[in-house]
Parts: sequence; structure tokens; C-alpha cells
Amino acid sequence: MELDIIALAMKFWQWSIVIALIILGCVVNLFDKNNNNRVNFKYTEMPHMRPLPIKTKGKGFWKGILMWLLGVRHWEIAKDFTFELEGKKYVIPKGFEFDGASIPKFLHTFLSPIGVLLMGGLVHDYAYKYQTLLIRPPKPGLKKQTMGIITQKRADEIFRDIGIEANGFFIMNYLAYWSLRLGGFMAWNKHRKVNAKIK
Repeated sequence: MELDIIALAMKFWQWSIVIALIILGCVVNLFDKNNNNRVNFKYTEMPHMRPLPIKTKGKGFWKGILMWLLGVRHWEIAKDFTFELEGKKYVIPKGFEFDGASIPKFLHTFLSPIGVLLMGGLVHDYAYKYQTLLIRPPKPGLKKQTMGIITQKRADEIFRDIGIEANGFFIMNYLAYWSLRLGGFMAWNKHRKVNAKIK
């Protein structure tokens, strides 16, 4: 009987990892007594998003197949998304495009880029692109202000803390945070080379 369980766990290794992470996450959440707000993330409504097409047409057969298998859906913010961090109001403006949380495609069965990590992923993608967050002006037409230049580490911490406050899964958000700390520099450096400015 014991060998059967081990054989099943090895055969369905993806599910074994997910189950182990769920159990570990349950233990971490059970014993975590620190309920302090991290960034005091608040919002009144979910972001309004429009899916953008994955442009495989005209790419050729093999490149189209690669894009289909490895590409991820991009989304456009269809209406300004207003949120609060640490008592200040910020906005992700209409027209901003993003791809959600950076989850490897083979894990999408278990963890969607626009699932429980959506809020943190949206704010994080904006912070990575512009190296700051846009403060919501008190009146339309006023000059745009930002929170100031932030580091990659600070953007990653904001992602982690928004995730914890939005979905309550400590272990998942810490795993995503450490993945960003290890590999996020590639996306961060790519954006620094482009040096995009807030319009």
C-alpha cells in the first residue's frame, strides 16, 4: 500500500507539489499571528480589463505554434483603476497593457496569471515599466505626480504585500516574491533600457 502511494505521487508529481504547497500554506497561515496591514491595499472595484489577441496569424506555422504554446495573453486596462497604498490614492490609467503575474505557462493549470495574483501583478507590472506608481490627482487636469523612483526590490515587496492582503495566501505570495527576487531583474532591466515615461 505504501509503495502504491509513492508510485502515485511520482506519477502525478505536479499534483503532489500542489498538495504539498497547500499543506505548507495551511500551516503557515494557521500559525501566522501577524495580521498587521503591510501596505494597507484598498480598492472599490475590480479593474476593468480587455483581452488583447495573441497575434499568431501571419507569423508562419512554427513561430505561430511557439507563440501559441509559450505566449501569454496580454490585457488592456479599459477604465482607470484606482487603488490605495498606505493611505495614498494611486491610479493605473486606461490603456495600460500588462500580462498579469509572471507565472510559467506550465503552471497555468494551477495558478492563473490573472487569478488570485491579479491585483499585485497589475500594480507590479506598472511599477516595473515606469519605476514608480502614479498618484491619482485630486482634480482632473492637474499635473501628474508619482510616488518617486522606486527600486526593483520595493516593487517586488509591494507585489508581495498586495497579494497577501488581497488573497491571504502567505506561502504563495512569498514564493512569487522570491521568484521575482531571483529572476525579475531580466524584466526590470529590459524596462530600464526602454526607459518608458508616464504620459
